[in-house]
Amino acid sequence: MAASDPPMPTPAEIKLHKKSRVLEITYADGKTFNLPCEFLRAHSPSAEVRGHGPGQEVLQTGKKEVTIDRIEPVGTYAVQLYFSDGHDTGIFSWELLYSYGENQPDMWAHYLQRLQEAGASRDKK
Repeated sequence: MAASDPPMPTPAEIKLHKKSRVLEITYADGKTFNLPCEFLRAHSPSAEVRGHGPGQEVLQTGKKEVTIDRIEPVGTYAVQLYFSDGHDTGIFSWELLYSYGENQPDMWAHYLQRLQEAGASRDKK
């Protein structure tokens, strides 16, 4: 990190709202993001979702009802999310979650477009 780079954002509070299936993250800079479980599952930073290189991404379908069963800290820089569909290999850094919060509308629109183009659904089959 260069001397002029801003410090990495860190959460002041993380709340899992099980009924609404939303992970609420409030950062030390005062920004709060509400990230739906489905959004986080569809954008998991795992190799299962992202692949091992550009163009190898795997479109996640049928994740509308997915929930987060458990959240575990990974050092002081991230959390591991355990999803109700058994997925548990993505490490979500504070920086990544902040970026997801900032870019959620565009990322979600792109995800929905990819589902439509693939003739796939958010609903479980």
